[in-house]
Amino acid sequence: MTALPADPVTRSPEEAVRGLWRTLSDRDYDGIAGWVTDDCIYLDVPVGPTLAARGPGDIAARLRVGWGELAGYENHDGLLVADGEHVIYEHSETWTFVSGEVLTLPFCSVHRVREGRVSLWKDYWDYGAVMSQAPASWVEGLATADTSWVFDATGLV
Repeated sequence: MTALPADPVTRSPEEAVRGLWRTLSDRDYDGIAGWVTDDCIYLDVPVGPTLAARGPGDIAARLRVGWGELAGYENHDGLLVADGEHVIYEHSETWTFVSGEVLTLPFCSVHRVREGRVSLWKDYWDYGAVMSQAPASWVEGLATADTSWVFDATGLV
């Protein structure tokens, strides 16, 4: 589990984003709550705001849809640029599927940080690359995945 500073309010926006991504790289789903606000919106931009997640529990459930069946996941640190409460993080992720396929996907993640926690998180990535390189069984699993986390963030992001 990723360690948290005693008082999240004292974290800089940069520390909050890097801490969140260390937690994500560990696939520490419970630890996400220490890095995002209770009303945090997480959105994969390529699939749109109608399939967002809100709050730490639903964000964790959303991430499990994509990563839960992976044999391995690794976040590769990259450029981080901050402007006040806004942080842009250019990085990549390597997904290793149980069937052996490996996909390294470039990401640009845009965050807003409030009181030392991420309150908005938008991921920009290549949907076509995932759909063309992921194994068919993983893609088919998306159709039957738990969607109890779905939050329509239209007009909020």
